[in-house]
Amino acid sequence: MSITKRTLKSGVAALLLATMFASCVPQEKMLYLKEAQMAAENKSVNYVNERSVDYKLQPGDNLYIRFINLVDEQGVATLSGDASSRSYMSSEASIYLHSYTIDEQGYVELPLTGKVELRNLTVDEAKDRLQEVLDKYMNGTTLVVKLSNFNLTLLGEVSKPGMYKVYQSQINLFEAVALAGNMTNFAKRDEVRIIRQTETGSEIVTVDIGAADILSSPYYYLKPNDIVYVEPLKIKSWGFSTFPYSTVISVITLGVTLVTLFNRLKQ
Repeated sequence: MSITKRTLKSGVAALLLATMFASCVPQEKMLYLKEAQMAAENKSVNYVNERSVDYKLQPGDNLYIRFINLVDEQGVATLSGDASSRSYMSSEASIYLHSYTIDEQGYVELPLTGKVELRNLTVDEAKDRLQEVLDKYMNGTTLVVKLSNFNLTLLGEVSKPGMYKVYQSQINLFEAVALAGNMTNFAKRDEVRIIRQTETGSEIVTVDIGAADILSSPYYYLKPNDIVYVEPLKIKSWGFSTFPYSTVISVITLGVTLVTLFNRLKQ
């Protein structure tokens, strides 16, 4: 076999291997909750992370507030309150229009009580304060108070990046990732950025969602308006998002064609 022919075949093989490996990500980089001790000893490991709804209300937050008047003058149970108690909130615009917004000074204004300061209170604390004020005006009335603008934004290497509305009081990192259809194979699980609003600005924290001790992280549970950014692996800059079958077939076809051409030229 001539040097030209051997060189050509070697080049085709090297190109084929490079194409295949460019589309492959080691399985180790795609795992969640990696724990060496757990795997070695085949046992469970406990991680302490007490749930606590500690989000403090801030100006611009929207609260869904419903008044429940348990007994009216005729002794019949009735419901009263804002328009959302008479119609279902089925859209984002409806949620905004049928909720109460905390103003720039930290107050919310209700028809009966007037302005009540709720800044830096949790939702439960806000409910207690509103109930205390309402009791001065109405007897036998209780409140339902919910935060209606629990938004999360997921960007980067997730299947469905975008902003998501959460209709529950708490959500953890894995639940948020599930909303976005899981991370892609090219996600850098050990460098997930969480951007969180604070009273003084924005805080950026890097967490390793692939490690088991994420379960005990103070950032395991997300807060309203958090942004989760999943960085891509470096391999993606020269790799493929899916296995490039068409490219591989094209390379093989080209190689066979060139080998055949050289053989004919030598004859």
